[in-house]
Amino acid sequence: MVDVLIIGSGGAGLTAALSAKAQGASVLVVGKHYPTNSQTSMAQGGINAALGNVIPDSIESHIADTVKSAHGLCDEEMVTALCEGAPEAIAWLESIGVPFSRTEDAKVAQRRLGGASSKRACYSQDYTGLKILHTLYDTCLKEGIEFLDRHYLLNLITAPQSNPKLDPVVKGATFLDIATGEVKQIEAASVILATGGYSSIYHGFTTNSAGITGDGMSAVVRAGGYLSDIEFVQFHPTALKSSSILISESARGEGGYLLNDSGERFVDELLPRDMVARAIYEQINSGSSVYLDVRHLGEEKLTELLPQELHLCRLHEGIDPVKELIPIKPVAHYSMGGIDVKRSLEIRGIKGCFAAGECSNAKVHGANRLGGNSLLELIVFGKRAGESAVKFAAEADKTPPNDEQLKSDQNFIRGVYHFTNQINFYEKREFIGKIFYHNAGIVRDKTKLTAVLAAIRQIQKELPFMGIADKSKGFNTNLIEFIEFGNALELSEILLVGALSRNESRGAHYRDDFPQENDEMYAAHTIYWKEDGVLCADFEKRYV
Repeated sequence: MVDVLIIGSGGAGLTAALSAKAQGASVLVVGKHYPTNSQTSMAQGGINAALGNVIPDSIESHIADTVKSAHGLCDEEMVTALCEGAPEAIAWLESIGVPFSRTEDAKVAQRRLGGASSKRACYSQDYTGLKILHTLYDTCLKEGIEFLDRHYLLNLITAPQSNPKLDPVVKGATFLDIATGEVKQIEAASVILATGGYSSIYHGFTTNSAGITGDGMSAVVRAGGYLSDIEFVQFHPTALKSSSILISESARGEGGYLLNDSGERFVDELLPRDMVARAIYEQINSGSSVYLDVRHLGEEKLTELLPQELHLCRLHEGIDPVKELIPIKPVAHYSMGGIDVKRSLEIRGIKGCFAAGECSNAKVHGANRLGGNSLLELIVFGKRAGESAVKFAAEADKTPPNDEQLKSDQNFIRGVYHFTNQINFYEKREFIGKIFYHNAGIVRDKTKLTAVLAAIRQIQKELPFMGIADKSKGFNTNLIEFIEFGNALELSEILLVGALSRNESRGAHYRDDFPQENDEMYAAHTIYWKEDGVLCADFEKRYV
């Protein structure tokens, strides 16, 4: 039995692994891909810290910007911990070798991102997340941390406590070995979920890779845990029009303009992301195309600071940003909601199980994440998750679990091979992506949300008539994508129930039929759980 089992090998998982290892715990990191494929590598713009290397800044200003962006849906104690931990996080990243871009006097370079009152985002050209991820992975290898790649999370293993009124205790998890097709059980004294978000519900209209389907969140709900604020999805203002590939906020942070067909700048480019995304949506909805203009920055500056953006535009749009406008649209980018956790990052409803990163709702992003805070959360709270897990593992009951969950999941996988496959789930995945983007996306209303929820519940009924065409055991991507589809389908219903229940507009959740914030009714978090398989939801303001 390993002391700390970490599920997910992105920035949060790797930071948690290093934190736990430094305390002497045995650590195993399990991921469905190799660590370098993590979504963390797609974070381009920067990581926030009030260093004041370019212009004066303060931790108090960072806290104020984060709270304002969250629209009241945050735990100020957690926000303070995030922002106060930022300078130390940057110093630690520097110490392990992250190659940040530098000012002329050799300090870490910083740029301003949307919603920030200062140039606060530390960056490495426009490859910030990738540089951090690779450095973390290299450091994990140097520290001898064990990895188990290409293993897909199926379910958490839990055991009841002697007092049935107490939450069950985690005992490990079950996985599908992608290479062999076998189901495995890994036992652990504590578990950290770092499995990423769920924005690929908006399939075809997201900056996320296709596998970001909320696998960890679905596993938590099935195990008796809680989710919160799932209706809050951030739409990034600038993705390439044809491919939905992200063009970093750093392009606007360095001085890029947003233009409509008339060549007019119609919005302050560095307002919070929800406001910029809605302004672009309104232009497109009125029949105008929208463009990002960086031509005035000059080829030398673009090549130095935004080399990845130049490459992506040339490769995927066939345009040269040095000379041409970049056609863009807003698409789903980041999930503010996630697994409901305590301040220790322990999951509500499951003892000894923790969550960090985008899958975790640590109550710091609220209704609209501040640009540059996502990478920061991976480091600051990845470390906290590692510390909390080691502390729990030291006192945990090491009695091995039974094999009931293992047998159940083995039966499930065997059963999938015999599903009738009368309905093509790939077609349903495309359909869900479109109706979510157009009817449960940037602008919402009751009529559209109700229609999408009815469609999702109908697809849920049809799921037994879907299946896989590929009957091979090893490296069966058809099987993995089918299980991912089931997880995304489960979270789709939860998102819609939350969006319908929240009769107000708050941050990224904008209702045409309720355009104002309603603090009297909805200055609270949406909580979701299941009882006997039935989805339950409520509003509450609870910080522990």
